[in-house]
Amino acid sequence: MRNYIVLLALLNVLFLSCNANQNDSKDLSGNENDGHPKLILTKKGVEEIRSHLGKLPLFDASLEKVKQEVDQEIELGIQVPIPKDYSGGYTHERHKRNFLMLQKAGVLYQILQNDKYGNYVKDMLIAYAKMYPTLPIHPKPRSYARGKLFWQCLNDSNWLVYASQGYDCIYNFLSEEERSVLENDLFKPFADYISIQNPQFFNRVHNHSTWGNAAVGMIALVMNDDALLDRALYGIKNAALASNAKDNDGGFIKNKEGKAGYFANLEEPFSPDGYYTEGPYYQRYAMYPFLIFAEALQNVKPEYEVFKFKNNVLLNSIDALLQLTDADGEFFPINDGQKGMSYYSRELVTAVDVAYTYGGNNSGLLSIAKKQQKVTLDDAGLAVALAIKEGKATPFEKKSVNLSDGSKGDEGGIGILRYGEEDLTLVFKYAAQGLSHGHYDKLSFSLFEKGEEVLQDYGLARYVNVEQKGGGNYLKENKTWAKQTIAHNTIVEDETSHFNGKYEVGSKHHSELHFYNIDNSDIQIISGKENNAYPGSKIHRTLAVIKDKEYTKPYVLDVFRVTSDQPHQFDLPYYYFGQPISMNFDVNTSSTLQTLGSKNGYQHLWLEATGLGATKTSQFTWLNNNKFYTISSNTSKQDELLFTRIGANDPNFNLRNDPGFIIRRKNVKQTVFASVIESHGTYSPVSEFSVNATSNIKEVRVIYDTEEYTVVQITNVENEVKTLIISNRDANNQTKHSLKVNNKEFSWVGPFYFK
Repeated sequence: MRNYIVLLALLNVLFLSCNANQNDSKDLSGNENDGHPKLILTKKGVEEIRSHLGKLPLFDASLEKVKQEVDQEIELGIQVPIPKDYSGGYTHERHKRNFLMLQKAGVLYQILQNDKYGNYVKDMLIAYAKMYPTLPIHPKPRSYARGKLFWQCLNDSNWLVYASQGYDCIYNFLSEEERSVLENDLFKPFADYISIQNPQFFNRVHNHSTWGNAAVGMIALVMNDDALLDRALYGIKNAALASNAKDNDGGFIKNKEGKAGYFANLEEPFSPDGYYTEGPYYQRYAMYPFLIFAEALQNVKPEYEVFKFKNNVLLNSIDALLQLTDADGEFFPINDGQKGMSYYSRELVTAVDVAYTYGGNNSGLLSIAKKQQKVTLDDAGLAVALAIKEGKATPFEKKSVNLSDGSKGDEGGIGILRYGEEDLTLVFKYAAQGLSHGHYDKLSFSLFEKGEEVLQDYGLARYVNVEQKGGGNYLKENKTWAKQTIAHNTIVEDETSHFNGKYEVGSKHHSELHFYNIDNSDIQIISGKENNAYPGSKIHRTLAVIKDKEYTKPYVLDVFRVTSDQPHQFDLPYYYFGQPISMNFDVNTSSTLQTLGSKNGYQHLWLEATGLGATKTSQFTWLNNNKFYTISSNTSKQDELLFTRIGANDPNFNLRNDPGFIIRRKNVKQTVFASVIESHGTYSPVSEFSVNATSNIKEVRVIYDTEEYTVVQITNVENEVKTLIISNRDANNQTKHSLKVNNKEFSWVGPFYFK
């Protein structure tokens, strides 16, 4: 009986194989096929995949997982509800689930040669074709460009990007009449709606438009529609856009040069280094349409040489994106970034596989793919799985790197200083505004130890796809708190945000790199300037990660120089996690909580305690995840030291109640904030012992400051002194400097001295 069942199964496979092969060779009208599938999964790729089934553990495991997922959906039956919900609601999530299943089931049809998957894709697409012509604009009014299946055209474009892949996979499984119905009743009207009927969405430079461009372009490639493809690549010709139209995030829809289309979205937001101006969270989101459309173009229209565009910027961007992750693979929360998003996301699985296949077989990428434990079920995924089986994987090198911002690489950037195996990682932001997802946080930084946040960037105020929280969309606190300058670890003048929180103003300016140097294993250093955040004021920040044999761990030196033509109040916040342990200054706790201010984010801070600066150096120590940390700052008795907590004026509890420590200096025109941030000890709750629980710093002093030079001295508890001298004007690596301070001569070459 068992042998009979095996024989029957083999005969069934042979029957399905013959049937699938017939469908692959001719369509039902008897004409030779035009090469489907051809977008991402190709005919040649399908043959190679089939020949390797059962031989590649990573590919086989990925295939089995997708098969189980799709089989469960087939058992549930096709559901195509009338759209009505925001993100997180039933209809939104159902249609999102559907487009993922269209792509996955299409791939299974090609690889497993089983008609049940082809029928599932066909039946779902026909259900959409019947519904789509009758659909009004989505009933939820919040978006600047409302979709039909979803509350915004962005999600409609997601649907079409994935659905086009499913359609490509079953193209020859369908009759000519079925294809005609799908193209005339669904795909062409769908593409027209998200482009011609919504130019404010489609004809711009933004991650939203990238999805729209890719959606229209990919369905154009399936249907061999060159006019539609031209629209996707270059935008809507002669489209009329209101010059003052804005999106729901406050960003201008039309950029000043009027560029639009896929190539404009490749040209404008990416720097030559591959940094995407909206930040890594949105770069991750946009990478899927960027890459999946590029792969389709490479397969169908190789003459465009899309992977060579702008000196291989797409491939460069994948390396940049991986560099923008912490030790756990999570993206640094720059701009509107949701914490926890990582290179384990489906977009990065695609990115890693594509980068390896089209980017010269970088063996370091294979180690990331092994961590992801999955590959794409296509030609690129097969190449990665083969290489991993052949033992070609090497460790991916995460390193200190300085990534330029701006299409030409001349609009500031992001500096990452890494020490050791990410024992300490510092992220310094001196970038451009970041389009509508940017924050007002020039010269801000965040700090990580082995993937754990030490000093945090808040990220965005949003609970993505949690319907109870504003329909899963941006909350009003994203503007009133997360974007405001006080929400970040950077200087705030007179309780106002950089550029007064005006997008139009902030978009005209960017910070400037003063110098960046990682040549010395004992000090990695970066310095940047911002001269436009506040009228009449200039801010200059230098950050160094220093390794000293007298310290158990590397530490950070933060030197923030401010000059202004009028006296101002300056606040420098540090947002930490954990429990305060000790401080060397007196603190008065509040018996009744009051807010720190009334606007620009200050209305969201509870003032929990205040103190006055200690003479020369104020120290604050806290404990988090059983590690001790200390900030040691140069202060005077006139400085105010404020302990705050996020969450005031937040009736719906939308904000996290995280603590902060603020150094406030009043009525000054020129001043230098100098601080050392240490990780210096541990506590064991099991043994109940603490080790190195106190700071190794005795004093941090600014001993000299002029327009030419700033000199900071660090004295440890053993009275050993280290001196950092910053050349404030001349950053040339070849310039020779000499300076006499307190009767001591210093001579050096380059923009800084440290010894």
